[in-house]
Parts: sequence; C-alpha cells; structure tokens
Amino acid sequence: MDDSDEDQRLPHHKNPKEYVSLDHLAALGVISWSLDADNYETDEELKKIREDRGYSYMDFCQVCPEKLPNYEEKIKNFFEEHLHTDEEIRYCVAGSGYFDVRDRDEKWIRVWVKKGGMIVLPAGIYHRFTLDTDNYIKAMRLFVGDPIWTPFNRPHDHLDARKAYVENIVQKGSNNEAVDATA
Repeated sequence: MDDSDEDQRLPHHKNPKEYVSLDHLAALGVISWSLDADNYETDEELKKIREDRGYSYMDFCQVCPEKLPNYEEKIKNFFEEHLHTDEEIRYCVAGSGYFDVRDRDEKWIRVWVKKGGMIVLPAGIYHRFTLDTDNYIKAMRLFVGDPIWTPFNRPHDHLDARKAYVENIVQKGSNNEAVDATA
C-alpha cells in the first residue's frame, strides 16, 4: 500500500502495483475464504467453518452513512490503527471494504474484502478498516462466545494478545526465509 494521505477509501496501490498472496497473508495469521454470500443461511461450508472454529455468536453490521448511527465518528474510529484481544471475523454478504494489516516490516497491506469474502484477523495484529468508494458493506460478525469488540489503539504492545502474536507470528516468520520470499 502506498503512503499517500489521499482519500482512505481509494485502493492506495504502490506504483508499480505489488500484490500479496493469500499464502503471505496466512503467514501473518490472516486467513480467508470465498463463500456463497447469496446463500449464507444454508451454506454448509460456512456452517463447517463456524463449527470447526467455535464461532457460536453471529450478528450483522451495515456500514454506510444511511445505516450506521454516528457514521462519521465510527468510520474514523474503525480507521484508527488498533488491535483486539480476540480474533476479528467478518464475512461480507454485500458491498465491500478494506482491511489494512501490518506486515513484519510494519508496512501496510490493504486487503479488499468483497461480497462472499470472509476474513479472520488474529488476536494481537494491528489493523484498521475503511469502506471503499462504494461506501457500503454488510458484514456478518462472528465471535467465539459472547460478542466482545474492544479496540485497543496503538500502542498496546504490553497486552498478552499482542505479545503472543509477535512471538508466534512475527518473530517465527522473520526467521523463515520461505515466508519472507513470498512478499
């Protein structure tokens, strides 16, 4: 992702463009699936993911000026760099948006999540969210147990979730040339 201060909803590609593989994201602990958003109520693959990963709670969030109370304030909060002490799981059933995550070198990687895309950000990863220029996303939010969505704005390196992320993902991966070669 480039370092421009232009509208956060733009793609912000580097010039020339650089793409990151799903394997590279997985090495950072970010996993994803492409699912059938038109049939999420009966999707067996979604059901299996939820069972396998223990996602027992589900609700929906619509992010757009017309549907989200205090939209301007919330979209600014979402775009503030933060982490969570639990996974952040979002399944885009309509619209699209960007999740930005930090790589091992502290550079931003922009992940465009579109209809049918499900993304899991690991506990302790610094990230942020914004809409794209379509200004709309409807996302299924999934949680293990009761919904807890507490953002800890950077810096919160002292939290156990961050320490575990750094130890298990950042430090292990930085010692693995095969992982770094996929960037």
